[in-house]
Amino acid sequence: MQQVEFWAGLAALSLVTTGLARWARVGLGWQPALALLRATVQLGVVAALLRGVITVPWTVVAFIVLMLTTASWTSGGRLSRLPRGRRSAALGVVGGATAALVPALGLRLVTLDTQHVVAIGGIVIGGAMNAATLSGRGFLHTAALRRDEVEGWLALGATPVRAYDDIARRSVREALLPNLDQTRATGLVTLPGAFVGALFGGAGPLEAAKFQLVVLASIGLAMLVCGLVVTGLASRSPYVIVD
Repeated sequence: MQQVEFWAGLAALSLVTTGLARWARVGLGWQPALALLRATVQLGVVAALLRGVITVPWTVVAFIVLMLTTASWTSGGRLSRLPRGRRSAALGVVGGATAALVPALGLRLVTLDTQHVVAIGGIVIGGAMNAATLSGRGFLHTAALRRDEVEGWLALGATPVRAYDDIARRSVREALLPNLDQTRATGLVTLPGAFVGALFGGAGPLEAAKFQLVVLASIGLAMLVCGLVVTGLASRSPYVIVD
């Protein structure tokens, strides 16, 4: 009965979110409910895969590659209207995640076992995916609003990179602000998942806090690099971008 009550309650929360969004005409359609349904299926598959990953260390690499591929594909779909959007998303996600995970693991800021590597890998890759989507869509929207300005720069002989310079920088900044706010509020307003998960996993409060700090620092670096890559590639478009 508890299982039935859990799934019924979860479905109710999702339907309330979907219904409220439709009532407010925010243009999400059934996406909130469908996204949660997809997450349910994916988490079930991941839970089954992790049993094998945790017991066979070499499969961690394959699992990280799977996460990178999925994140790149997901954010690429959101940026399909951006010039070279899918390629930019893939390069941004891979570049951002690599720039953050290599030093974090190389400096042994986290324990090099399968559980910790998969945990920090998934969180950092997810952060890079969000940065790709936010910075790319922000760039696309702002470029369309400031089309006359961009055309003016190009008419004066400026390179596309110069014409889109301010737009690119602002798009990266706006993409990073939510994560910076969450980092500032950690421990006072929010208890992040990595910290709580480590506690539930049996780690002491100090070890859990240290792991969370590594995660926060890594996400910040991954998102910054990803945003710079995505907007940098978008800025090289020789055409005026229209949303």
